[in-house]
Amino acid sequence: MKPRLLNVGRLPAALVARLNADYDVTTLADQRDPQLHLAAHGAGYIGAVTSAPVGFDAALLEALPNLMVVSSFGVGLDKINVAAALARGVAVGYTPDVLNDCVADTAFGLLIDVARGFSAADRFVRRGAWPQGPFPLTRKVSGARLGLVGMGRIGRTIAQRSTGFEMTVRYHSRRPVADVPWAHEPSLIELARWADFLVLITAGGAGTRHLINADVLDALGPEGFLINVARGSVVDEAALVSALQQGGIAGAGLDVYENEPQVPAALMALDNVVLLPHVASGTLQTRQAMADRVFDNLQAFFTTGQLISAAPAP
Repeated sequence: MKPRLLNVGRLPAALVARLNADYDVTTLADQRDPQLHLAAHGAGYIGAVTSAPVGFDAALLEALPNLMVVSSFGVGLDKINVAAALARGVAVGYTPDVLNDCVADTAFGLLIDVARGFSAADRFVRRGAWPQGPFPLTRKVSGARLGLVGMGRIGRTIAQRSTGFEMTVRYHSRRPVADVPWAHEPSLIELARWADFLVLITAGGAGTRHLINADVLDALGPEGFLINVARGSVVDEAALVSALQQGGIAGAGLDVYENEPQVPAALMALDNVVLLPHVASGTLQTRQAMADRVFDNLQAFFTTGQLISAAPAP
């Protein structure tokens, strides 16, 4: 018999079809009463699939007493109760590494766009403003100071990208990373004060909520730019709006927000902000690689008892 699998995430249709070929898959959202379904059938599921935006909480874990493995589509773990799962012996898989390049590319795309004003210049041309005068001068990117908040897999990839722009790089993390050539800055405030561009690529969750607050933005200053490809919760959005409106920072490039998919109208009204709809990993190639890893994690677990990409213990 095929292993019984509960789908609780928003997954690509092609991945669901592939899972259906090898597993007995039930999609929780398709049930008339999901809670009643869990109460009646939860003990029958030995595997589950989810996605980073949806997650997997302790209540769902409790409803699946015979669960052995969760495989998540995404790199974010802030909405998955990894500690509770591991404490019960449930393996948790996710999809690191395969999205590093695209997220790093997006970070640099946002950085260049907001610094050079490309999206704003596009709007300038489209509304017919060019005949009335030239577009304002913008900020050079090459040779700038790049501050990274986080130095994991994606942070390293962003730092490597910066060499093509001859940037100086420093990073802030809880502790120095042993095998990287870039300077560690113990103080986030000092990193913000030093940087021309502050790029966020740290984990989400309670430990980093509003890590970027009014004090950090004040240190970044009126010539500094904030780029967020991490999680919306990392930034105090109200403080960011205030800093942008009052000229406290020069601009921001954002792929993530505190209450997605809702974006504050105040941000949309500003011309010095580039807004993306959480698409950093959103290429055909990377999403396929992520789907492959979700499937391969399950296959490896049910074949060998081991995951290809296991979530680290918090």
